[in-house]
Amino acid sequence: MDAIKAITERVSVPQLTGPDITMAQKETLFQAALRAPDHAWLRPSRYITISGDARSTLGEIFLQSTSEWESLSEERQQKLRGMLQRAPLVIVAVTRVQDHPKVPRDELLLSTGAGIQNMLTAAWALGLGAIWRTGDMVHSEGVRQALELTTDDVITGFVYIGHVNCTLKQPPVMLSTDFVSEWNGETLVKTND
Repeated sequence: MDAIKAITERVSVPQLTGPDITMAQKETLFQAALRAPDHAWLRPSRYITISGDARSTLGEIFLQSTSEWESLSEERQQKLRGMLQRAPLVIVAVTRVQDHPKVPRDELLLSTGAGIQNMLTAAWALGLGAIWRTGDMVHSEGVRQALELTTDDVITGFVYIGHVNCTLKQPPVMLSTDFVSEWNGETLVKTND
């Protein structure tokens, strides 16, 4: 698929199914992620793959990491347990935050975010679907411990990848003139003026 077409037509896919993602597809996704901007070559991004039975194991940790989980309804408990079952592959994107005189924390997080966006676009170009999710589990100490993260690590998101299993939403038509202005040296001017 043409790169511009992939970038301008990609949509998030909330319902994903198997078959499993191949090793070659995974390698393409990770190579795309690793092309994200990386000021000072600090390599802040790490990616942890969760597939197969490991999704159920981490799903149980999701449940037990929820405060007062035992008082949740059975339906809510099952939902938490099954969150990672929504795709054959879940990639946990992690940012290692480190002090650097020229690279602020936000730039490190944005670098991983750019890597995630590259993965989403690469998945689309490969004919796959993907969605970037966050939620309470990115802050869960139980999840962090299970994934062997350090105090310097931030879960930047969970990227669900699989084969499209739903009718895709039509991407909204957005006019760049609604979002882009030009500063002429004195004031902002809408580009359609």
